[in-house]
Amino acid sequence: MKRSLAIFLLLLFAAGISAQENTAPKRKILKQWTLSPDFSGEVLLPFDTTFSLFHRYRLADRYSPVNASLGNYGLPFYQINFFDRISDPDKFLYAYYYPVMHHHDKAVFMNTQVPFTELVWAYGTPRETSEQTFRIRHSQNVNRFLNFGLILDIIYDLGQYNYQRAVNKDFTLFTSYTGAKYKLYAAGGINNLTSWENGGIKDPEELKDLDTRDVEVNLGGLNNAQNNLKNRNLLLVQRYTMGGSAVKNDSTASRKKGLSGLSGTFSHILTLDYNRRMYSDENPLSGFYDNVYIDSTSTFDSLYFRSMKNTVRFDFVTDTSRKVSLGVGVGFRNELRRYSQVIPTFDTTLADTAAWKRTSNIILGRVYNNIGEKFRWSAEGELYLTGYRAGDFRLGGEIVKEFSWKKGDARWTINGSVLSREPAFWYEVWGGNHFSWNNDFNKEFRLDAGTAFAYPGRNAEIRFNYAIIDNYTDFGVAALPSQHEGGLSVAAIALKKGMRAWKLHLDTEILMQQSSNPDILDLPLLSGRAAFYFEHLFRFRSTNGRLNVQLGADVLYHTMYRPYTYMPSTGRFYRQDAAGIGNYPFIDVFLNLKLKRARIFLKYDHVNSGLMGYDYFMIPAYPLNTRMFCYGVAWTFYN
Repeated sequence: MKRSLAIFLLLLFAAGISAQENTAPKRKILKQWTLSPDFSGEVLLPFDTTFSLFHRYRLADRYSPVNASLGNYGLPFYQINFFDRISDPDKFLYAYYYPVMHHHDKAVFMNTQVPFTELVWAYGTPRETSEQTFRIRHSQNVNRFLNFGLILDIIYDLGQYNYQRAVNKDFTLFTSYTGAKYKLYAAGGINNLTSWENGGIKDPEELKDLDTRDVEVNLGGLNNAQNNLKNRNLLLVQRYTMGGSAVKNDSTASRKKGLSGLSGTFSHILTLDYNRRMYSDENPLSGFYDNVYIDSTSTFDSLYFRSMKNTVRFDFVTDTSRKVSLGVGVGFRNELRRYSQVIPTFDTTLADTAAWKRTSNIILGRVYNNIGEKFRWSAEGELYLTGYRAGDFRLGGEIVKEFSWKKGDARWTINGSVLSREPAFWYEVWGGNHFSWNNDFNKEFRLDAGTAFAYPGRNAEIRFNYAIIDNYTDFGVAALPSQHEGGLSVAAIALKKGMRAWKLHLDTEILMQQSSNPDILDLPLLSGRAAFYFEHLFRFRSTNGRLNVQLGADVLYHTMYRPYTYMPSTGRFYRQDAAGIGNYPFIDVFLNLKLKRARIFLKYDHVNSGLMGYDYFMIPAYPLNTRMFCYGVAWTFYN
């Protein structure tokens, strides 16, 4: 504790000195963006160096505001909001880690005038059960077109309960070249995620009388059970534009004339995704698992998945300097997938390794229309012609209308999609020491519709989503794959609003959702997060310094429902009908500080632990951490 506090104070002092001596010059950061889902365009992103509510430093909470976790940060978790959940079949092995991973389909690129570096470090006490996170991101330009950058994220959480440690090390290296005609985007990600598995606690009543490390767990030291996930991914996008185009910079717009202003872009897109998941247990006969298929002395399950996708496409657009512009794109994609795993045999002393190769060929297209600067629509789709997923398809569209109001621009969006797809390969085939199955499921059909209205000037956003799903596939109460052949519908309304009276602020995110069949998919009717705080800017006239302060409380809450529970051997959440969880508020108190380019937070996490009962669970048998003091600092450099 003393050592960590000394490190924190040293960083704080250094940050304060740097902040007083250097004032961030104007417009040092030019641009930050990600690529659209089909990698054909750029989507601008704001730089995330904001001060407000800095104590919400966890990447998982930025992906979705309310998550159901196993207690420790860095362990598997899923999103309470059904429409935030990761359902892509190719992400099956890492769906419960995806928000904290560096993956090619959410790669971020930058363009900077000067080198940009940010360090973020957070620590939760006490030392023997500490939670530490560290992030460094750096980006700099070689010239005005070529940029290189990297991001390193580390989560090291010892855990308050026995045998529940999490060690996640995620790294990405990215580069972009954005010339007038030729553009290149490349990103490579390395993700190593290790989770120690304790199978949950045996008796929740022990929480009332025992320290967390004395509470008995289902998988103990003799098991030494753990899950290891290794992911390697690569993105390479090359685009060459021919013909007329409108080139815009900060102050002017010049037009390069081509054939009637028509421009066309040839693109090649390559993505690689390599995954290996391993589960080990040194005492398979401890009684936690019902079956042992391969080895009664030790478990070492291994699954492997690799995909390579090659896309070539051509997109053309009419003169973008005119009020009305039309764009059309067509393409072809080839997908190569390889799966392998250990398969139990009739001889329980032996096991065999099986491998499968799957190929698919897809055609894809897109059309969009911009009418002025305030209205646009787009439609896109893809159809699997041959191979493993032949007959799968997806069609989607979006309409966007923008308004210029007194407090700034507002945006109204309407979107929808329809898809039919093969369930993830691992729902149908699985081999391991404790579980084995071979299924033949139908394709899942899903229809989505939604609308959203955002008014940043009023800190307001409301969103409605609705889905109809046939052949919904998940894991049933026996921790085995299950497919519901009937129809299932889900509706959700999400509201985000910030309010202010004098120096008092209330920032709320509220979600209401309902499933048509709670026995198949149960969801809390109401969930949300709210922060109430006092904010003041202190001005020091003698030094011309400024210190921004936020002091308040953060509350996370959801109503009663039957959440998924967790199976360590498969690393999957599955349905249960025995325990209802909810109606318990998790309360944090926090102090956020900003001194020039240094951001600091101090927080008591779950300050109401033990004061409002002991039902502080998100997942049955996995209590959340008790009261914990956390602090952290973010330090940004422009040099």
